[in-house]
Amino acid sequence: MGKSFGFVLFFLSVHSIVSECTRLWTNDYVGKSYSHVCDESRYAMLGLDMKRFSFCDKSLSYEERAKDLVSRMSLREKVMQTVNNASGVSRLGLPQYSWWSEALHGISNLGPGVFFDDTIPGATSFPAVILSTAAFNQTLWKTMGQVVSTEGRAMYNMGHAGLTFWSPNINVVRDTRWGRTQETSGEDPYVVGEFGVNYVRGLQDVQGTENTKDLNSRPLKVSSCCKHYAAYDLDSWFEFDRHTFDARVSVQDMTETFVAPFERCVKEGDVSSVMCSFNKINGIPPCSDPRLLKGVIRDQWDLHGYIVSDCFGMEVIVDDQKYLNDSKVDAVAKTLQAGLDLECGHYYTDALEDSVEAGKVSQYELDRALKNLYVVLMRAGYFDGIPAYDSLGLKDICADDHIELAREAARQGIVLLKNDNGVLPLEPGINIALVGPHANATQVMIGNYAGLPCKYVSPLEAFSAIGDVRYATGCLDAPCSNDTYFSEAKKAAKHAEATIIFVGTDLSIEAEFIDRVNFLLPGNQAKLVKQVAKISKGPVILVVLSGSNIDVSFAKNNPKISAILWIGFPGEQGGNAIADVVFGKYNPGGRLPVTWYEADYVNMLPMSSMSLRPVRELGYPGRTYKFFNGSTVYPFGYGMSYTKFSYSLSAPKNSINISLNKLQKCRKMAYTEDQEAPSCPAVLVDDISCDENSTIEFEVGVTNVGKMDGSDVVMVYSVPPFGIVGTHIKQVIGFQRVFVAAGATEKVKFSTNACKSLRIVDRTGYSLLPSGYHIIKIGDDSNSVSYPLQVVYS
Repeated sequence: MGKSFGFVLFFLSVHSIVSECTRLWTNDYVGKSYSHVCDESRYAMLGLDMKRFSFCDKSLSYEERAKDLVSRMSLREKVMQTVNNASGVSRLGLPQYSWWSEALHGISNLGPGVFFDDTIPGATSFPAVILSTAAFNQTLWKTMGQVVSTEGRAMYNMGHAGLTFWSPNINVVRDTRWGRTQETSGEDPYVVGEFGVNYVRGLQDVQGTENTKDLNSRPLKVSSCCKHYAAYDLDSWFEFDRHTFDARVSVQDMTETFVAPFERCVKEGDVSSVMCSFNKINGIPPCSDPRLLKGVIRDQWDLHGYIVSDCFGMEVIVDDQKYLNDSKVDAVAKTLQAGLDLECGHYYTDALEDSVEAGKVSQYELDRALKNLYVVLMRAGYFDGIPAYDSLGLKDICADDHIELAREAARQGIVLLKNDNGVLPLEPGINIALVGPHANATQVMIGNYAGLPCKYVSPLEAFSAIGDVRYATGCLDAPCSNDTYFSEAKKAAKHAEATIIFVGTDLSIEAEFIDRVNFLLPGNQAKLVKQVAKISKGPVILVVLSGSNIDVSFAKNNPKISAILWIGFPGEQGGNAIADVVFGKYNPGGRLPVTWYEADYVNMLPMSSMSLRPVRELGYPGRTYKFFNGSTVYPFGYGMSYTKFSYSLSAPKNSINISLNKLQKCRKMAYTEDQEAPSCPAVLVDDISCDENSTIEFEVGVTNVGKMDGSDVVMVYSVPPFGIVGTHIKQVIGFQRVFVAAGATEKVKFSTNACKSLRIVDRTGYSLLPSGYHIIKIGDDSNSVSYPLQVVYS
């Protein structure tokens, strides 16, 4: 929290300046606008001959052009381009550029690279990522990215945005007390990776160039950034603060969970940027760690792009963490050598020139960083433009189909948690009481890292358009500090045919800089719910807005409360989406992307403990569905429908036989005392060819046995062989969302690889494929089919 006030002051002071710079460069002279640097008429206007500059020669590769550009700069000029607010070099015709723009679930005005005004008053605001994730729909995620990048590119053409968007947030949620859970895709690393890859592809891919062999030449619709690398999911919890927190992480958890989505983001998503996080990892700031940056991101994963610090991360390293007691001059040398190409802040401009002149870091490292930056800008069309996007403009922002997609994304994510006696959907036209602090929600619905929406549709507006509504807030806001307005809510409910209570959190309770201390409804909200439910004459539906789990056991177990819906932070179309679900225009099919723990879970272990597995000597339980086997309010992956589905499984192969050569060694594993170890317990995944012989393929028949059309999320888990010590209970290895008409059956095919889907990570960080009987499980405990799959080494 200590840095948050300074952050706001910096943002306010630079935003108008950067925005004006954007206007100036896109309109160098009155009456003429330019959308890219290497425009011959633009150079002529500047009194320069573009042909003199090889960095504008399109016949050369981007690497050659970037090298030429950097070679023309003085040391001071180079240093001035290494921060988010790059100064440009006027003598080279290189304009200023603001690298920092955000697009987490729509174009945001949080970063100074984006601004809204009377010309562009807003952009489409999709649901918070946690709710979009609950849809478990890869196609939806990619389509959202495509719409967001279209709007971003249109805003760039109009001088209101840059081309580099520092999104998505692909941190795995270890502890749902984290205030930024809403920005993420939840607690499962596979799901987080799936979202990251698809959203990045939606943002970046230029149609027809997705499979370009030379990735340094692959064009970018906009540049995306996967953040925050790594093991970051604590902001401010009691005495712990993200700027000084040292995440003590085992190599097992690091490999298996915390870096896994980032690897996929780079390798499968071809993301063009990675942001390193504030927190230390085992004593070392990630932005200063050459092993994590150069060694892993650049060399092992082969990043084609740049690495950037979180904003004011250098200040954190020097002033808050006092890492190695380095001065600014020493610290910037270390981070540049580690592979940090761009700083969001000002320490590089303050000290990097002195660092180079003092011989602490070579100018070669500086040149390398700048080349990484400029190749990305060239790929994004900053220098040459991309003709396919030149016509994008105001008509492509807040377009009708974009707004409809925001509504669809919210509908797909909404999770039905309870529906006693099939009370939902309600019949349109009945008299309804709409009560609670979020019954007329607007800004609350768009959550964290949002911009200005096209138009809010609150629950009150949406329901009022359908029928007779009695509205009473009950609580003026989410903290609900008193019961002053309870009587109005009870009066409305007493005379209604059905009552819908909107409760939950807001950004004063969970957000960046604000972690939660409990899993309860804030203030007097639970008291309001109980009193309203008691007096209501018709069915009561509880609607929960939150970025993560809430212990609603009191409502789950209350027969007066017939239904519960979780709607996350549903974006600008949230009101319409929830009305569509409540009245049966849309059949809910969302699933929870995090475990909903009981309230006492927070008393079992501190948020500062990084272990995902139980810590038995301290009495700490495990974390996430993979390692926690205690009771929950609702488990990960839970979600109901207005219809019912059944599964059937085609005859899959039941064994994978792998012949080992003399160079492939069997590895020991720890087993429980009652389990005899196989003769060859496991083999390193890196030592196995993982060819067609290790492919896992099967087909699931999904039959809608109810009376209403609907969508089902077919979730596939693998369960490791019995008796292996310290491994997961189960893990997601695939999922598909499928629409099935009432009475119909749809076939869903899955294909994966044993090396990827059956692997475990041991305590030393080795990825192993264990022998023995694995279980492939489709569905949850209430509706599932499974089959054994034996891995045999010979």
